Amino acid sequence: MESNVPDIEQIVSKEEVLKRLRRIEGQIKGIQKMIEEEKQCADILTQVAAARAAINKVGSLILQRYSKTCLQNILKKEREEVVIEELLDTIQKFLRFVD
Repeated sequence: MESNVPDIEQIVSKEEVLKRLRRIEGQIKGIQKMIEEEKQCADILTQVAAARAAINKVGSLILQRYSKTCLQNILKKEREEVVIEELLDTIQKFLRFVD
């Protein structure tokens, strides 16, 4: 069975995703430095929460665009049941890892 799942280029701008991921990478490096420098746990946890929120936002943007693409396919009557199942499966997988 061939998948109707769009690739990253069709979902969101690759540059936008990479920009956000680079920012997250900087946050993670900052957290590592804070741990090395034995900063306050509360401050470290605040930064961990910010990094988690940022990665969740990236996932949310991709999921949002993916959902839009699936709905457009449904409107075009392209294997409606398959598209709906793929959308629901993707949402379920994403939400499994989001707090």
